[in-house]
Amino acid sequence: MRYLAAALLSLFLAGQVVAGQCPSLVSQIDSQLASSQVGSDVRQQVKALRDEGEALHNQGKHGESVKVLKEALDKLNSSY
Repeated sequence: MRYLAAALLSLFLAGQVVAGQCPSLVSQIDSQLASSQVGSDVRQQVKALRDEGEALHNQGKHGESVKVLKEALDKLNSSY
C-alpha cells in the first residue's frame, strides 16, 4: 500500500514539474525572439509554435505543451 501511495505522489509531483516548465519556456522563446535577427519566415513559425504551446498549457496539456515549446526553441536555435 505504501508503494502505491508513493507512486501516486511521484506521478502527481511529476505533473506539477512539467506544468511549471511551460511558462519558463514561453518566456525563454519570447526573450530569444526579441533579441534575435532571424528571418521573418522562421520568426512566424516559432511564434506559431509558441502560441500553440501556450494554448496547450492553458488547456492543461502540459506534456504536449513542453514538446511543442521545445520544438519552437530548437527551430529558433538552429536558425542562428
